[in-house]
Amino acid sequence: MTTASVNIEELRALIAGVLEIEPEEVTDQAHFADELEIDSLLMLEISTRVETAFNVPENTVVISGARTLAELHAFVISKRVGDTPADPVIRPKPLSDPAARLFLFHHAGGSHLLYRGWAEHFPQDWELCLLEVPGRGHLQAHPLIDDCDRLVDYVHNAIAPLLDRPFALFGHSMGALIAYQLTRRLHDEGEPLPTWLGVSAYGAPRVEAGTDDRPHLLSDDELRAWLRNVGGSTPQLLDNDAVWPTFAPVFRSDFKLLDTWAPPHAPEPLPVPLSVFGGRRDKLTGEDRLLSWRAFTTHFRGLEMYEGDHFYLMDHRQPLAAAITAAMRSAGA
Repeated sequence: MTTASVNIEELRALIAGVLEIEPEEVTDQAHFADELEIDSLLMLEISTRVETAFNVPENTVVISGARTLAELHAFVISKRVGDTPADPVIRPKPLSDPAARLFLFHHAGGSHLLYRGWAEHFPQDWELCLLEVPGRGHLQAHPLIDDCDRLVDYVHNAIAPLLDRPFALFGHSMGALIAYQLTRRLHDEGEPLPTWLGVSAYGAPRVEAGTDDRPHLLSDDELRAWLRNVGGSTPQLLDNDAVWPTFAPVFRSDFKLLDTWAPPHAPEPLPVPLSVFGGRRDKLTGEDRLLSWRAFTTHFRGLEMYEGDHFYLMDHRQPLAAAITAAMRSAGA
């Protein structure tokens, strides 16, 4: 089966069959939860059938976040096994000659889908590059990387050909650490530096950090409870015993990377403008820890707080994009 044969009408008929309604009732933009009343169990059934019918990696549809038939169709096309090259850089709107590039790094246990829809909120001549790390999405068959330095190596090699014009880095949670460490790597090796670095929902490195909170060592039940408390992970993933085993190794690998990373001792402040972002109700990272980033740059551009928890950015996409755009332009992008 080729990508072209992923027919939206086949998806429409499949969903209608599960719901026992007429296909024409499943319009392209009908919201699954609100208009079609698809709950988590129905979504799991739809996901299983879609994965089987279209050769999509197991358990990826259920956490895709697709809210309409149109979104599901686009997702299936993007995730077809064998159809998508194993490139960790996803460019939603590729440009032949962008004025600037913004690289976006996702959180632990997550994927590039965290930044789905962001491109439309940035200048038309900027190219957004969403980083997908091994073990998820179309890189699901690639071995997970649970060491920070090795993951920075991987990302560095992936984006090196794209650093031929002004660029910036933004990372959320684990992604903030990877973006920071990548910037340090570029600096230490004398390579082009980002015009701006944005870190979100992740405290600045501290050598004296305790070892009590090490999620990768928790039991399955404890880890699922911990993730529920933090927020941001879908119930379809955490509450379903059939889905959880597929994603537990991804969470554990990413948390091992975070838990075992050794912060540098008295690192030289980076000569890169740095802005910090966070949620006011974040249970993992408080304002003091976010403000401590000011010691890691010679150009601290301040902290912006938004209403919400650790995943505040999911509810503030447009204002956050505006803030990032302003910060990049102020820094010279």
